[in-house]
Amino acid sequence: MKSAVIKRSVVVGKHKTSISLEDAFWRHLREIARAQGWTISKLVAEIDNKRQYGNLSSAIRLFVLEHFRAKSNSTQPGDNGTSNLIERHSGPDLRGPLGTR
Repeated sequence: MKSAVIKRSVVVGKHKTSISLEDAFWRHLREIARAQGWTISKLVAEIDNKRQYGNLSSAIRLFVLEHFRAKSNSTQPGDNGTSNLIERHSGPDLRGPLGTR
């Protein structure tokens, strides 16, 4: 079964942007933001600030994937995998040949 892509508007910084993600990614992004005590807009802005290259939707998908990978590898009791996730994010290097977006 193919997952439907849902387009939503999110304020990133001072600009409104449209992001297209599958419903499962929207749900998990909301869950991660809630666990951090952040809004989705704040979390997306942090992801946007940390990405090196690629489009924002792809960066969000990679962030959610890394979140669950870190959570499944967590050995600390009570660690929900969200603390300092932005800083710990060591996903693939998405820089282009000249290091630009």
